[in-house]
Amino acid sequence: MKNNESKNVFVLGKNEHVIVSKRSLNPQVTEITLVAQEIAEKAQAGQFVILRIDEGGERIPLTLFKWNSAEGAAGTITLIFQHLGVSTKKLAALSVGDEILNVAGPLGNPSCIQNYGVAAVVCGGVGTAAAYPIAVALKAAGNKVVSILGARNRELLILEDEMKTVSDELFISTDDGSKGQKGFVSDVLRLLIEKKYPLGIVYAIGPVPMMRAIAEVTRPYGIKTIVSLNPIMVDGMGMCGSCRVTVGGETKFACVDGPEFDAHKTDFKELIGRLREYPEEESSALAFREKGEGATCPCRKH
Repeated sequence: MKNNESKNVFVLGKNEHVIVSKRSLNPQVTEITLVAQEIAEKAQAGQFVILRIDEGGERIPLTLFKWNSAEGAAGTITLIFQHLGVSTKKLAALSVGDEILNVAGPLGNPSCIQNYGVAAVVCGGVGTAAAYPIAVALKAAGNKVVSILGARNRELLILEDEMKTVSDELFISTDDGSKGQKGFVSDVLRLLIEKKYPLGIVYAIGPVPMMRAIAEVTRPYGIKTIVSLNPIMVDGMGMCGSCRVTVGGETKFACVDGPEFDAHKTDFKELIGRLREYPEEESSALAFREKGEGATCPCRKH
């Protein structure tokens, strides 16, 4: 067991949503496994859950990484998240044995999995967590899976071993060249296309600029390309309207109509603009949390 892994010391019982294991993947990313029997029984690749940590918490969507519904098992789901905002920092502070107040799911439409021949799975950052179950499903469907895993540097790479086990070929790129090819995942994909890899489909999951770059690489070749728009989701139920995105000239909601869409029909310019809607509120909430009790939050009442 690695030093950054915590032992599963909690005895599984009847309580749902109890954290049964936790580990740090890097200083910014944490993995937790929690009891969620009904979700584990129904989950499919590409779907997500909504968490509310406590009574005062907001709803946050997190993509499913793994789930275990084997006969005789308690039924668990595994989530991977980057702690950037208030809610994810609160989630990262929980320990094995702690209980999350609400977990709803599985939500969203599952990935459309079939045998495409050769399937490329391109992922970056915490998008790798969402890409993994898709790669598993593509492999099970008989595809040759070619995975491209990227990060800013080698320290921020996650799930390399897991992706290797479900990939026929695995390529790595880092912005600084500290591991694999120096550059971006889009550069690696372009090289594979130039080498005449017979790609039947490309899945791109990660930061929105990365997904946009992948779409532009595959567009001239007409390679079917799917992107997951999890980064824009807020409410996760289609009620807040924050995840509106134009796809093929029509307004869609990432959480209920997606989260996966045709990359070549997605309006990335509009999408990136919408991602910049709440930086002031997010900064205010973080500042309020760091000041602690007695501080006044400028963005809402607490």
